[in-house]
Amino acid sequence: MCMKKVGALICTVGLLYTPWISGGVMPKGLKATSSLIAISAEVFESAANTFTSQTVDLQLNPLDQEVFVVYGVDIDCLDPNLVPGVDTVLKASVSTTRRTDVGSLGETNVVAINRITIQDNGVTAVRSQFSSDSAPSTQLEYLAIIATNDFFLNIEGTNNLAGRSATARLYGARMTASASIYAALVQSEILSQ
Repeated sequence: MCMKKVGALICTVGLLYTPWISGGVMPKGLKATSSLIAISAEVFESAANTFTSQTVDLQLNPLDQEVFVVYGVDIDCLDPNLVPGVDTVLKASVSTTRRTDVGSLGETNVVAINRITIQDNGVTAVRSQFSSDSAPSTQLEYLAIIATNDFFLNIEGTNNLAGRSATARLYGARMTASASIYAALVQSEILSQ
């Protein structure tokens, strides 16, 4: 279901949840400077089973203490290769700072992760998938606040025969923060590396 509110189209399905629909408020100390926007990115492994990270520039204005409030994330990655008798894996994540591996939800700078595993015993194969990129059932006001100028789309496979790829889309809005809140957000993000 979508409705028009203050000149913007607001949707309440899937990943397009926004705080205005549930009666929530903007994150304290932030003022919206844009309506809901979607930013897409794609990453290709530089070689099979090699960690690769793609930097995505948000073009935020640090002089105006601009941040990006993430309301939803969608990650789509190719299946790992089916290799008889071998377990193969493909992991992809979105992070707020540069990483040296895909990471997990247990790490503060990881916003969302998608993991696909194919287990093959030579006779039968089983595919399983974990994806944290669905909208949380708790109706959070937002998923993350990105205070620095970039976010990162990361990928790494295990036991694949060829390099794999992943795409991601972040849904959010640009906002400005007060000086003290902006400084705290930037410091927190940098320290989460």
